[in-house]
Amino acid sequence: MGLAAFLSTWVNKVDRKGRVSVPAAWRASLQNQSFQGVIAYPSITLKALDGFGRDVLDAMNKSRLDRTLAAGDIAAALTGGGDDELIDTIMGLARELPFDPEGRISLPRQLAEHAGIGEEAIFVGLGNRFQIWSPASWEPHHQAALARARTRLGGGRA
Repeated sequence: MGLAAFLSTWVNKVDRKGRVSVPAAWRASLQNQSFQGVIAYPSITLKALDGFGRDVLDAMNKSRLDRTLAAGDIAAALTGGGDDELIDTIMGLARELPFDPEGRISLPRQLAEHAGIGEEAIFVGLGNRFQIWSPASWEPHHQAALARARTRLGGGRA
């Protein structure tokens, strides 16, 4: 089973109950996974939600366990710590958001508030992961990222 691919940027309405449609192309790339939904958590550094499919979560956990066991550190495998503190923090913040029959997820109030998401949510594909933003937060972030990329790649020419 390969990793799900999240590409492009999509704007979707959020209904009164906090439900929002996940882009159909993303749902299709997740269809063969054990969990039919997404994993999301409040970004550590941005006013957005970070997310991925269950495959990334499983791969991250397997890699961490394999690395710890290969080092012979059984205690770390059972108790965490060390370089895995960030992973442990993310695991504690993460929420499984299952798809409903219409392909929507329900954004928990805590996650929606962190990202400032109200009537619309912007889904931004980042390859094997994605972000969900409010339009008000996304636009200045996106414009600043574009300006930095243009400066780096074209010497500042637009």
